[in-house]
Amino acid sequence: MTTQRLPSSLTPYDQALATLLHGLQPVPPMELSLEEALGCIAAEMPAVSPCPAFDVAAADGWAVGTNDVIGASSYSPLPQVRPPVWVNVGDAMPDGCDCVLDADAVETSGPIAEIVAEGAPGRGVRRAGSDLAGGPPPIVPGIPIGSLDFLVARAAGLGKLQVRRPRLRIVNLPGGDATARLIADYARSTGASVTNIEARARDTGSVARMLDIGDCDLLITIGGSGVGRNDATISALAGRGEVLVHGVALQPGRTAAIARVGAVPALALPGSPDQALAAWLTLAVPALDHLCGRERSSPVTRPLARKIASSVGLAEIALLEQREGAWLPLAVGHLSLEAIVRAEAWLLVPAWSEGFAAGTPVDAHLWRE
Repeated sequence: MTTQRLPSSLTPYDQALATLLHGLQPVPPMELSLEEALGCIAAEMPAVSPCPAFDVAAADGWAVGTNDVIGASSYSPLPQVRPPVWVNVGDAMPDGCDCVLDADAVETSGPIAEIVAEGAPGRGVRRAGSDLAGGPPPIVPGIPIGSLDFLVARAAGLGKLQVRRPRLRIVNLPGGDATARLIADYARSTGASVTNIEARARDTGSVARMLDIGDCDLLITIGGSGVGRNDATISALAGRGEVLVHGVALQPGRTAAIARVGAVPALALPGSPDQALAAWLTLAVPALDHLCGRERSSPVTRPLARKIASSVGLAEIALLEQREGAWLPLAVGHLSLEAIVRAEAWLLVPAWSEGFAAGTPVDAHLWRE
């Protein structure tokens, strides 16, 4: 078997990312039940009716019309032939009533009910449309669906929600199970639907047989992207489609590759957890954002607690920990498992930069959003 080789020069990170994102469009929306939609990325929602649909009681008490009780007080009780209607929270307000009086505002001990307190328009009443005005519900497209969105959906009578849920197929090579599980867990946390399979062996034929694109919007391979004697992922991708980039000026993650299998983009990640994680954050996550229309959270700007030194020519991942209002660098370019576990944020140092001096404000992406 011919050993894979990296090109003589690595592809700049920005160029590699642009190649992966070229032509990517958001996947069509789909309907999921509320339970299935949790964590998925919201799409545009259909219009809903105003909620509540009519005025309802927001407090337990007596429903009255404010104009009918003007001047009522304990010194000047207002007798009623029939007592007002008692309402509980959530009950529809009777016609002509725009106020709920407290229980002790109506005396019912005698033969005739007496109102002994005035009311104010809207007191104790939730107006029609005050929770939801009608039209599209306030579930923001491009944002992960959470429990509060369920509250809105149930109030609007929605049993299903519109989401964008990219289908991700992960092909793992033998020996890379831990990395594949890590990437699969991260993918699910972004709202993707994940199919995780393992090739029977590390040879070209075994890998190529797993590169099925019939049920995916993004194909990910784990392992076999390097130049080892048992590495054959790039050869397999070339046999099934077209390899567009092999070797990215990214540290860690330089043996990552970008390909197309039919119309489906493919990203080959290295098998080492730190290498795969770096390529996942910088390449795969932006691709998934495009596919599901996700709005990324704004980076968090803090000064550096100490300098970051970086090599010109390579974009490098720096892992950061918050320390007294500043970002403390834990690792740059070479990411230990301890640094990965401790890190609260990450930063991509551009290839043209030699790093940042201590005290420089930098924009970092939170590790766990």
